[in-house]
Amino acid sequence: MSETTPRHFRVAIMGAGFSGLGLAIELTRRGFTDFIVHERGDDVGGTWRDNTYPGAGCDVPSQLYSYSFAPNPEWTQSFSNQAEILRYMRDVADTYGVRDRIEFGSAVTGARWNDETARWEGQTTKGPFTADIAVSAAGPLSAPNLPDIKGLSTFEGPLFHSARWDADFDPAGKRVAVVGTGASAIQIVPAIAGDTARLDLYQRSAPWVLPRVGHRYTALERFAYRRVPGAQRLARNAIYWLRESFVLWQAKFPFVADLVGLVARAKIRWEIRDPELRAKVTPKYRLGCKRMLISNNYYQALARDNVDVVTDGIAEIRGNTIVAADGTEREVDALVFATGFKITDSPTYDMITGRDGRTLAEMFATEGIAAYKGSAVANFPNVFVMLGPNSALSYTSAIITIECQIAYIADAIATFEREGLRTVEVRKDVQQDYNATLQAKFPGTVWADGGCHSWFVDAEGHNATLWPDFSFRFRKALRRFDIDAYEVTRQPAQEAVAAE
Repeated sequence: MSETTPRHFRVAIMGAGFSGLGLAIELTRRGFTDFIVHERGDDVGGTWRDNTYPGAGCDVPSQLYSYSFAPNPEWTQSFSNQAEILRYMRDVADTYGVRDRIEFGSAVTGARWNDETARWEGQTTKGPFTADIAVSAAGPLSAPNLPDIKGLSTFEGPLFHSARWDADFDPAGKRVAVVGTGASAIQIVPAIAGDTARLDLYQRSAPWVLPRVGHRYTALERFAYRRVPGAQRLARNAIYWLRESFVLWQAKFPFVADLVGLVARAKIRWEIRDPELRAKVTPKYRLGCKRMLISNNYYQALARDNVDVVTDGIAEIRGNTIVAADGTEREVDALVFATGFKITDSPTYDMITGRDGRTLAEMFATEGIAAYKGSAVANFPNVFVMLGPNSALSYTSAIITIECQIAYIADAIATFEREGLRTVEVRKDVQQDYNATLQAKFPGTVWADGGCHSWFVDAEGHNATLWPDFSFRFRKALRRFDIDAYEVTRQPAQEAVAAE
């Protein structure tokens, strides 16, 4: 720790993306101001500040991709782009006046629980801090995942991850290799393919791609959202319940996924005429097993004469030459990795050290990745994790999960204050029972029996990512802070009152 005297806060929040920003707003609305948000970047936004690659946008409908307490009547289209989402987040931060509670350029490098003082002792790039309660709101899409490829360090041209796009890079006339076929790749490839001399797309497994059904909002629609009471709420609710219906075929009746898959197969047949390419891009697993993607121009980009889909994998890199597993060599000028993020092995887990001296990463490695309601972990007092294990939704907006956790954590903090608590720590038996019930829901779902390996699961095949049910059930479970599920200690004065 630095010799600088640590600043103390009642609550320290790590990250100013949708999670951290939303919690800061809720605490402020409740009149609670003794908190700080540590943000490594120079602005709010998180994922939407960092991901500036060509074509970047959201594949969740705009009406669901905003806080329920701050609907945005100014969305210009059904699926918003990166710039619009970032602008929305900046506007919300300003509207609710929380910027002065955010310390920008302050990356948390570590936080350790001190059992004697019942505080978290942390270090940031701007100095040390202590906090009674810590909240990790770094998010699962904050640490880019780069594959370990032989000779990668020898590459002679521009090389970067999609989440760290080089703003000075111009693909015009260049030979570009894109590695990965996930949500970022299917936006990047159509955006740059027409400019490149050649584009090689390295595909490990083909994704299911569904039509992007949306439109640009008319002036009349936007007027209605601004001026007609309840109009935007009605639109949001309609989209919400449509998305909830996806659970029926993903988790309850997975055989229906094959029927939905017929739409995706028809799309491939209609948009790709070359039988060889069609075979390459047709998935060999059930729809929904991996994240479903949407695009109206991805397959057309792959069908271009200057685009080649490579399915043999990368064996090594020699200078500016990529050597495929079959020995084929391809020279490229630039290398773009659209290979996703560290989800189940997030570096954030290495920074949080609990009661017994183990980090979250160390505990997860030995005991398995698990949490209570995706928000609390036994052996880690007074800390909450947003978008933690088994809280992600594969079929709808992450902001729904985030708002559930905001309500739960804000109520936990209010309970902490009201009852004069010193520590709260979820009971180990409660956490185990919760996860046993949760994991019992996976067998028979498309995520478990869909015939694929996805980032939803860890190295042992354990699904530590998804909430396997309707989101309204997650909301119900997190509506109130359930103190009975926690071991608690009180401040001495409160203990004395309780004894009387």
